[in-house]
Amino acid sequence: MEIVNLSADELKRLQNKNLEILEKFLKFCDEHSIKVFACGGGCIGAVRHKGFIPWDDDIDLFIFRKDYEWLSENFNRLYDTNDLYFERTTKTHYTRLQLGAIVDENTTFVKERQADLKEVHHGVRIDLVPLDGCPNSRLRRKCQILWALIFSMFIVGEPHTSKGKVLEIISKMMLFFFRTPKSRYKIWRLAEKRMSRFSISKCDKITELCAWYQYMVNEYPKSIFESAVLMPFENTKIPLPCGYDEYLKTAFGDYMVLPPIKEQIPKHDIVKIDLEKSYKELL
Repeated sequence: MEIVNLSADELKRLQNKNLEILEKFLKFCDEHSIKVFACGGGCIGAVRHKGFIPWDDDIDLFIFRKDYEWLSENFNRLYDTNDLYFERTTKTHYTRLQLGAIVDENTTFVKERQADLKEVHHGVRIDLVPLDGCPNSRLRRKCQILWALIFSMFIVGEPHTSKGKVLEIISKMMLFFFRTPKSRYKIWRLAEKRMSRFSISKCDKITELCAWYQYMVNEYPKSIFESAVLMPFENTKIPLPCGYDEYLKTAFGDYMVLPPIKEQIPKHDIVKIDLEKSYKELL
């Protein structure tokens, strides 16, 4: 399937749909006392552009692990309409993604890496990035990152290719020997439990583990996420971590500098999109 190149108008419509989903989800979070924070491009966009980064096509949110697990168990039961759905890889449902997401059921948004997965909810989505406690012990921290690498490898089903040839070979061998969905589920579920077992309340720092290696090694002071601040974003406001400047500098360096022109493109490889019709009708 060919990658869809969005026109400026189509990208703007997709951004507006993301805002629509976000406002509905934030209302639910407010009703259930759940804290979320814009992260990544959404956070940079709020600070640098007062809205979307012009070429960005989504909004991601940080959420504390305990709230992430609560949503996983309760959102689809408690949300009072059927236009949004919480989706996450489970023992019986495979998305080929590390993250859970809030999916708009009335749209179609098919990513290249998920195009062959028929049971996935292929709507426009807001990804939820869980925040975990970062252990004070250096040894435990190294073990936590190792478990996170195992988790990402087995849940996505792809070897690690950015940390040297030795790790790439080892990861390919592990995926070769554990090929069945059942065996891989057992491994990534164990890894997820082990990496997320450190309570934020008992740790001095916070980390993000359902991410690329360059982000999972980051350690943020808890004070960054003590509260949220509402920042102007397009025609609304979105919650950012109160320590958003320190978070962004740690994760992205000098985030106020625009990237090279060649990198100013949407990051998702979209193969099918329709903001008016549900994937249930089109796929």
